[in-house]
Amino acid sequence: MFLRILICLFAVLPSIFWGATPARAETELVVSAAASLTESFREIGRAFEAKNPGVRVRFNFAATGPLLQQITQGAPVDVFASADQESMDKAEKGKFLLTGSRSNFVANSLVLVVPVNPASTVKGVADLKAGTVQRIAIGNPESVPVGRYTKGALEKQGLWDALTPKYVMAISVKQVLEYVQRGEVEAGFVYASDAVAAKDRVRVAAEIPTVTPIVYPVAVVAGSAHQQEALAFVRFLREKEARASFGKYGFKQP
Repeated sequence: MFLRILICLFAVLPSIFWGATPARAETELVVSAAASLTESFREIGRAFEAKNPGVRVRFNFAATGPLLQQITQGAPVDVFASADQESMDKAEKGKFLLTGSRSNFVANSLVLVVPVNPASTVKGVADLKAGTVQRIAIGNPESVPVGRYTKGALEKQGLWDALTPKYVMAISVKQVLEYVQRGEVEAGFVYASDAVAAKDRVRVAAEIPTVTPIVYPVAVVAGSAHQQEALAFVRFLREKEARASFGKYGFKQP
């Protein structure tokens, strides 16, 4: 009897001190993504985690310019999703991307939005010249892709210089949207996806043709410590479930 008790005790001891089943280490995947991807990527991230047990996706949303700067300064990032080709080109030229991992995954369009309340008479870019329009929010062209798209579109229509005194520069497209939602400006330029996310608080006055198509690229960062998981996330962006989320938030096929 005593021997039997000892055998049972030794069988139980390991599970007491170390646990019956070793816990699986969790991989944290850091995705630095353009601010306009916030809503869609959060939804896609949850779907990716559900299909990849043991992987947790942590997002870093901001304007593309600052995100690129963080990567070039050595920030621990696994995936970079940009709102423009120019920023990704810089990353590739600087050899900050994993060779062969870059691809285009979604497209967008530029729109002029106005506050829902009070009702606005702005119906297009020409109306921005009116004296009743004192403030126009735009992304800073120096660091925010939507600002560069906006500047190019207004220059093509011969309005950039004329409207310069009215510009309120923002550090991201989401800040542009906030200015319009709060009624702090009479109008602002954002992506169609942002307008969809705030459809109850802003109204689309017009869709604005851009000089270059708005196509988003994504790539794995060369210094990623989780390259296989990062590549899996990039591939997931082209799967049916992710495509449905992008469509839901106003994005288009690239």
